[in-house]
Amino acid sequence: MKISLLFFLTVLTLYVPATFAQSAGAAKLTTGKEIYEGGCSGCHGGDGKGAPQSTIGFEKPESFPDFTKCDQTTPEDNWAWKSVIRDGGPSRAFSQIMPSFSGALTSRQMDEVIGYMRGFCKEKGWARGELNLPRALGTEKAFPEDEVVITTTLNANGTPSVSNEIVHEQRFGVKNQIEVSVPVSFERPERGKWYGGVGDVGLGVKRVLFSSLGSGSIVSAQGEVILPVGNRAHGLGSGVTTFENFVAYGQLLPWKTFFQFQAGADLPVDRAKAPDTAFVRTAIGKSFNQNEGLGRMWSPMVEFLGDRDLVAGMRTNVDVMPEMQVTISKRQHIRFDVGLRIPATNTAGRQKQVMFYLLWDWQDGKLLEGWK
Repeated sequence: MKISLLFFLTVLTLYVPATFAQSAGAAKLTTGKEIYEGGCSGCHGGDGKGAPQSTIGFEKPESFPDFTKCDQTTPEDNWAWKSVIRDGGPSRAFSQIMPSFSGALTSRQMDEVIGYMRGFCKEKGWARGELNLPRALGTEKAFPEDEVVITTTLNANGTPSVSNEIVHEQRFGVKNQIEVSVPVSFERPERGKWYGGVGDVGLGVKRVLFSSLGSGSIVSAQGEVILPVGNRAHGLGSGVTTFENFVAYGQLLPWKTFFQFQAGADLPVDRAKAPDTAFVRTAIGKSFNQNEGLGRMWSPMVEFLGDRDLVAGMRTNVDVMPEMQVTISKRQHIRFDVGLRIPATNTAGRQKQVMFYLLWDWQDGKLLEGWK
């Protein structure tokens, strides 16, 4: 039985695109609807929900898509879809049931059929995946996500210190996201003595206020309460409940360049323990893809990070951070970013810091999936 199924899948992978190109006259098909009906509907169904099991002749894999489910399709950008159409499912560690259409469709035809398939999502208001710009180390992005991010910060000079922040993000509804952040830090205030433990835990809610693929813009607002569960005496917390509020803006620019902006404030309930603080963060970058624009993505960025305690006589801290993000899994749902945070003002007593994170987009697959 397994040999028969493997033989069938092999024949399907080799035969379907060729048959489509010859019998349907793929070169003559110009509209997305014609191309979809000629080469895609046999497996994916006329309505995008997937053809009935009884008609396709193979068992659908767990990852078989339903293009009418907006929560599954809108987070993916067009180039991710195009890479699977051009190079087949295995190109992004999906099932080999999805064959390559590189020999049957031109690049323009692939764009046309993707445009048609986008119409299967009927709900309005979902932010498109093109607006999901690469996550920077310090600047919060506007796009709501399903991610786990572990960020580590190391002092490059001065007092030894290692801090980690574990962030879980989860979308709900069309425009919303909840966020839970748990910091775990270790500091050595003097030789031979280390303090470590959990810091102040944050609980936040983000909401998209505006998004437009046409203008390439997305704007969100987030409110977060930071609970003082860390040990303030050991430098692991502020000792006071703090409300953090900010707005985040992302702008997609030509040639896969982008700009991100975040501005907000930390407002403690007891200013005797911690001052109000305002912050502004920006990230500028550009993405490069291997494999003719459809493969692994590299995103160099530069961030400018500013904050100031809202107390008379205090000065503004400004840091510059060059960094590089890269997708490391074949499915591109695991990403790594590393940067160097360099104080540009008020440098006395402020150390350079090496920062890096590991990001897992768990909506796109399990942690160990999508690698080969």
